[in-house]
Amino acid sequence: MAVIKPFKGLRPPKEIASNLACLPYDVMNSEEAAVMAEGKPESLLHITKAEIDCPAGTDVHADEVYEKSVANLNMFKEKGWLKADAEAKYYIYAQTMDGRTQYGIVGGASCEDYKTGVIKKHELTRPDKEDDRMILTRYLNVNIEPVFFSYKAVPEIDAIVSSIVKNETAEYDFTAEDGFGHHLWPVNDAATNAKLEELFASKVPSTYVADGHHRTAAAARIGEEKKAQNPNHTGDEEYNFFMAVHFPDNQLKIIDYNRVVKDLNGLSEVEFIEKLKIVFEVEEMGTEIYAPAKLHEFSMYIDGKWYKLNSKEGTYNDNDPIGVLDVTILSDLVLDNILGIDDLRTTTRCEFVGGIRGLDELVRRVDGGDMKVAFAMYAVSMQQLIDIADTGNIMPPKTTWFEPKLRSGLVIHEL
Repeated sequence: MAVIKPFKGLRPPKEIASNLACLPYDVMNSEEAAVMAEGKPESLLHITKAEIDCPAGTDVHADEVYEKSVANLNMFKEKGWLKADAEAKYYIYAQTMDGRTQYGIVGGASCEDYKTGVIKKHELTRPDKEDDRMILTRYLNVNIEPVFFSYKAVPEIDAIVSSIVKNETAEYDFTAEDGFGHHLWPVNDAATNAKLEELFASKVPSTYVADGHHRTAAAARIGEEKKAQNPNHTGDEEYNFFMAVHFPDNQLKIIDYNRVVKDLNGLSEVEFIEKLKIVFEVEEMGTEIYAPAKLHEFSMYIDGKWYKLNSKEGTYNDNDPIGVLDVTILSDLVLDNILGIDDLRTTTRCEFVGGIRGLDELVRRVDGGDMKVAFAMYAVSMQQLIDIADTGNIMPPKTTWFEPKLRSGLVIHEL
């Protein structure tokens, strides 16, 4: 069963929470981070992207950048922009997008659970990206940003969360510049915290990494590193846990993750569409944007027109957690077999476009001339993600896109 502990969060006063909170480090480059932090000395980007406070051109992996992160964290504490809670507790963190709100519980996930597979993953990680987050965590001695987890919904947990959010005022409640709402309730009642801990331990057999595989792997490695350095290790130290926001699976919605391709592998548009007809029922839909409406249906934009592609029977395997995925169908039958793109991790001919940017972004990329064809897919379901994680499989690259992104800085976990 999952071990998810309350902890003494390091948090901003509510008056500056909206200015301090920021998007995750990996959804922006250094120049974009500098613009986002302009006029906001208390923005957490001064810690998570400290190169913005270093001379222009400084290598983001230089010791100077990590040292600046530490200096800025210490400065935030000295100014009272970050203060530690006196008691260990959980935090309810809710996000609102397009009128829909999802409620997660911030708690300390167990490094041992990651090692033993109680925390389940569905993506491969790259050691270089793990190393970067490990180094920053080693310097700061905190989990500066949360990871995004899910679990199979438990009615008793839902009831506790519902009672708190209905009967108490959120300590943080703001709408960020992207229009998404963020709300946080500290769980201050000791008995409620104890009950939540017991429910996780008795009702939640596994948790699932939804977003943040590299930060999760790095946090678990830091825990192992600190364990090895401590001759008096007991297993109860804070470094044995890392910060995650746990959302029930029935509240989450995965957004589509689409593809644009630079060329047709030497084929003309007519030749390409004829090859598609071998494995798809192809129907021209005109110039208006067309979105796929069901599993195994795709939409394609090429030469100013949209097409509907329906997968023919026998071209996919609904009994295989990987074979059932539309990204697998597209990768195998189109990108590889027709277009000759056999490795999505290394190719320069195919790029990925998150569904949050809309299908008009696909039109823009193709009409702009830098891409030849675009494919839109029906979004993966949470059940598909869970099935893949439960069977120990790995999703193809760039399969899931979660929105809204978790804001960093509302809670920080000290190690």
